[in-house]
Amino acid sequence: MEPVAAAAVVAERDRLLDELHRAWDGDPWHGDPVRRVLEGITADQAAARPLPHAHGVWELVLHMTAWTREVTRRLRDRVAREPGDGDWPAPGTGEGEWNAALDGLARAHAELLAAVAAFPPAELDHVVGDERDRPLGAGVSYAVMLHGIAQHHAYHAGQIALLRKSFG
Repeated sequence: MEPVAAAAVVAERDRLLDELHRAWDGDPWHGDPVRRVLEGITADQAAARPLPHAHGVWELVLHMTAWTREVTRRLRDRVAREPGDGDWPAPGTGEGEWNAALDGLARAHAELLAAVAAFPPAELDHVVGDERDRPLGAGVSYAVMLHGIAQHHAYHAGQIALLRKSFG
């Protein structure tokens, strides 16, 4: 790879790391990052379902954790699969389990950043999976997948922010 091209792919990885950091606890353009949106939510609030046909905060946190872990695993294993914990893991009960869920999401995000930092920049344009599978998030480049997990965080942070408003 030519030096200019190599610098460009490293710069792309750095932009992805910045985007992921902003989504979690930085200063994203769209509003509050995930970590700030979750601050102060109790287990009872997280377990509540103020909208009967919508996911609650706890479900959203576990879903985000599952997909963050799956993206990290894909960076390491180069294979697209469903998250190991499933798409929508069942929430627990009580403050201890809620705090464990929050810690799990924080750890999953830190592991994702470490995996992105270790990922070969020249492989960002390689495709994950053999064919396009939208629900699985396969058939796109690693770069698109990483932008996608940042977008996924932003989307669910918006949902959580709206649910917070119902807590009073």
